[in-house]
Amino acid sequence: MTDLIVAGTLLTMDPDRTIWNDGAVAVADGLIQRVGKKADLIAEHPGVPLLGGDNCIVTPGFVNAHQHLTGDRLIRSCIPDHIPAQEAIYDWVVPVHAAHTGDDDELSATLSLLEAAGNGITTTVEAGTVAHPERVAAAFERVGVRGSIGTWGWDQGDGPFSAPTAEVMDAQRTVVETYPAGGLVAGWVTLVGHDLASDSLFAEAAQLARDAGTGLTFHMSPSTDDGVAFAERSGRRPIMHLAELGVLGPETLIAHAVHIDDDELAVLIETGTAVSYCPWAYLRLGQGVSGSGRHIEFLARGGRLALGCDTENAGDAIDPIRVAALAAGLARDTSDDPASFGAHAALDLLTIGGAEAIGMADRIGSLEAGKAADLVVHDLTGIGSIPNSVDPAMQLLWSGDGRAVRDVVVNGVHVISGGRSTRLDHADLAEEATASQHRLLDQAGLSPAPRWPVR
Repeated sequence: MTDLIVAGTLLTMDPDRTIWNDGAVAVADGLIQRVGKKADLIAEHPGVPLLGGDNCIVTPGFVNAHQHLTGDRLIRSCIPDHIPAQEAIYDWVVPVHAAHTGDDDELSATLSLLEAAGNGITTTVEAGTVAHPERVAAAFERVGVRGSIGTWGWDQGDGPFSAPTAEVMDAQRTVVETYPAGGLVAGWVTLVGHDLASDSLFAEAAQLARDAGTGLTFHMSPSTDDGVAFAERSGRRPIMHLAELGVLGPETLIAHAVHIDDDELAVLIETGTAVSYCPWAYLRLGQGVSGSGRHIEFLARGGRLALGCDTENAGDAIDPIRVAALAAGLARDTSDDPASFGAHAALDLLTIGGAEAIGMADRIGSLEAGKAADLVVHDLTGIGSIPNSVDPAMQLLWSGDGRAVRDVVVNGVHVISGGRSTRLDHADLAEEATASQHRLLDQAGLSPAPRWPVR
């Protein structure tokens, strides 16, 4: 029995990239039952609730392949942007993370995932900086979205969550056993990465991911720092060192990989290792992506690439269309070739391409019968959408953003209606978040202030 029909101009992202004008998707038991003409599906299923309709674009739910769900959210846009990245991390981010309670972790993740859902993101890969994974899993369930979770993983250097290798691995094992692969929320093996993991931790983490049939993700080379650190550590570039350890492969998703050389690029492609690309973060932090980033070359040569929004003091807004448009603009400008990359390629990365990169293309990423019913309805009745383009992909990518998202369905459940959660009270969350922000900043001994004088 069909539960729901979602109608509009369908960007299916199927193998032919079929667009259905006046199309519809029939949903039953959390899955897409059929894709076809709206009139036909309504006639076949009279009385079934209808979402969307005229002047709407319907897309698959978007994939956010790298998002910090705790820590930064509750001090969003508080960290000064005129200080070095290492100062921002160690003087601001780490102390705030250290002050987080379980309640803070759940609240922060709830806010981030709710914003993400409201902008069309239905699947989020958490970046591995969570102290209370069970509370973040609860946030996924409260918002009603799909994704992966991990927990802190580092055994080198000082910090509130650094631990011996065995303890780190025990924590990783607990997460992947508690949230097995295939569920709405799945446990991933997550390391901080950089030079904060020993060789043993990298190798054991990769093996655990393979044994558990899940993903492994960590940070590497957003700036030149990791290249310097690994040269001192092993005499090799970071990616080449990881290849030697057996860490690379189809289950591995490396966040960033901005500063990589020819050999590193080649080995990432040869091993099938995926990369999550977070362009807003690199621009915001001044990490040199426009001069050094090779993400589009990686993609063109067969690499597995996804997009990420990153943390709220780097990427700031969790808006996937904003990220995709930036990725497309950077690609076109830095290549000096407007034919090299555009709206259609960028939307691929948000949907089926992103799903493939995180190992979930068999379940999500396109509007096809048998896949999970993760759908987004974009409203084109606003003044910014008039007149509608003959190419909905061009319209969505170049003139759209998350503000046009009206309805979101995840696993067949209507979680966003009219731009607001069907499950959570926004006002209560706002009050709770303000109180938590003040307490965390006070506990961490931080006093953010406007850079310009306030009268």
